[in-house]
Amino acid sequence: MGSRYSHVFNPIRIRGIDFKNRITLAPPSPNLASTDGLVTHDFVDWFRMFARGGVCTLYVGNCSIDIKECKDEAYQLDLSNPDSVLPMSWYADMCKQYACHASFEINHNGENTRYETVGHLPYSSSPRISDNERRAAMQNGREPMPCIEMTKEKIHETVEKYGEAAGKMKRAGMDIVLVHGGHGNLISQFTSPLYNKRTDEYGGDTKSRARFAIEVCDSIRRHCGEDFVIEYRISADEIAPEGMHFDETLELIGYLKDHIDILHVSAGLHSDFNMAYFNNWCQNYLMDHCFNVHYARDVKKAYPDLLVNTVGSIMSIDYAEEIIGNGWADFVSMCRPLMADPDMPRKYAENRPEDRRPCLRCNTCMNHLMIPKPIYCAINPISAMTSELRDGVVPKARKKKRVAVIGGGPGGIQALQTLLDRGHDVTLYEKSGQLGGNVIGAATPPFKIDVRDYLKWMRHTAAQCVKRGARIYLNLECTKDILDKEGYDAVVIAIGAEPIVPKSIPGINKPHVSWAPDAERGLAAVGDNIVVVGAGQVGLEAALDFAEQGKKVTVIEMLDQMTAMFKSRGSMDLMKKKTEDGIDFETIYGLALQEVKDDCVVVKDVKSGELKEIKADTVLLAMGIKPRLDIVDELRHSCPETSVAIVGDCNNKAGTISEAVNQAFQACIHI
Repeated sequence: MGSRYSHVFNPIRIRGIDFKNRITLAPPSPNLASTDGLVTHDFVDWFRMFARGGVCTLYVGNCSIDIKECKDEAYQLDLSNPDSVLPMSWYADMCKQYACHASFEINHNGENTRYETVGHLPYSSSPRISDNERRAAMQNGREPMPCIEMTKEKIHETVEKYGEAAGKMKRAGMDIVLVHGGHGNLISQFTSPLYNKRTDEYGGDTKSRARFAIEVCDSIRRHCGEDFVIEYRISADEIAPEGMHFDETLELIGYLKDHIDILHVSAGLHSDFNMAYFNNWCQNYLMDHCFNVHYARDVKKAYPDLLVNTVGSIMSIDYAEEIIGNGWADFVSMCRPLMADPDMPRKYAENRPEDRRPCLRCNTCMNHLMIPKPIYCAINPISAMTSELRDGVVPKARKKKRVAVIGGGPGGIQALQTLLDRGHDVTLYEKSGQLGGNVIGAATPPFKIDVRDYLKWMRHTAAQCVKRGARIYLNLECTKDILDKEGYDAVVIAIGAEPIVPKSIPGINKPHVSWAPDAERGLAAVGDNIVVVGAGQVGLEAALDFAEQGKKVTVIEMLDQMTAMFKSRGSMDLMKKKTEDGIDFETIYGLALQEVKDDCVVVKDVKSGELKEIKADTVLLAMGIKPRLDIVDELRHSCPETSVAIVGDCNNKAGTISEAVNQAFQACIHI
């Protein structure tokens, strides 16, 4: 019997090519190409997890049609390299093992290539000075320079490069390409009035600005023939005031539709306006699920015969089934949700949706791209070890051991699962009455939908582990005496961290002072005038939460604004949400807490030294957390010391869910 997801798993044939379902991997860039832009075996192994998991098509992001003139990633595929076909065939042949289509997103990023990267000014439709160029000029101590306007000869040469790139893909065994015509890359630098100021046949009205895109698609068809699928990625709305907006995009689609097979509908711009519209194509955890689906729906309404692919925070196949079932799109693309759980299609086909590991939209993956280092997922630890564990299988231990896991947060739950997969006898101790650790507090604000999903999955996973034979003890603080009595062969310490409460500040222990997440959970009373101490992610989330409830909230932060924003990932997104949603609270930088009184706090201006009072009947601390090193040191000698693993926040410094999960996994596959 098949799955309940009849629309998602309904096959489709395009140009005689069979697509087994409607789920595609939206294009990531894994930073695993060679330095000369070729596919590597590590690259193939990384993508294997998605092919094995059941998607119909894999796309690789931002593959350059000529890396000598368009390069904006350190480890980017170069499809102009004459030696590229053989390595590409490794990737194509791997995908065929799983009845999956291998493909690339082919691109020229136009004006966004830096002069310092390629040794010459970049090319574009018109000689504009981009925001990217202004940043590069400032960083390199030079004046900003306009990009080079493409001559007609250069246009024809570039059109041919697109066709040749796709031709190499077909020679390597691929039968579909994704042409990047959105996000402010070169093709959209021709189609959009924001960039294109030409007065020849490639500029002017929408039809003329579509000419370059049409010529690119026709070049691909000439090089690849009729038995090759062309998918075209577009920004339905660039959002920027002078950019392409949806009404004009609909007109553009009318000119393109007979030259493509599938339209891939995204939104926003890549790097213009200092990344102001980046989140329109890569949403953060504060934004709605299925963020851009309405664009695909309206395209489908205008062009019902055009095959449409939709993308943007489509977090599960439940959403995909609804989208396709309603006729809003024909395909659904996911990237981060599939990185979090590449087996998601297989789990849904087997009617196991509750087993899906949900994405946090934390952008750990994206942050690795910028370092650069190979990208991997915060909560899918195998994604960081795809060459060591190329089949995605945790190896069985040579000897079964009795192992204690101390702590039921993300590191502890991952350790529990991994140790069971290894074949060990595992007992987990959690001193509170609930599993989840600091994720419980993090999941409390109403806008933390992804973290709540993850907390639910953690507890589901723990319950599954119990069914497999693990023991979990709640409300039991594990001590050295317990460990010594049990005589475990190995111990995993994942006891997390605790809030920083500076004892030297007078009044810090007053009853109206608490840790911010405890107040959000209802574990501490909250009045009407709240001072939040700390403008990091924890503090600003609490401020948003209570301000939305109608409380008067003031956030104080001892650092200056720029330093504080840089130090705390997510702070800028939270402040943007404050502005966009009209949430009223004040954030004051450069103030240090000096004293807590019954009805106010005393703060000091760190520059002037001036003291002042801020009215407060509630003080919420968000000054960071510190590892429980004293407990670690007490427990670490309760079994052979070489068989002790210390993971997560208690491992010398407070970290992230990503560090807890990946450290736990990497430690436990060696126990």
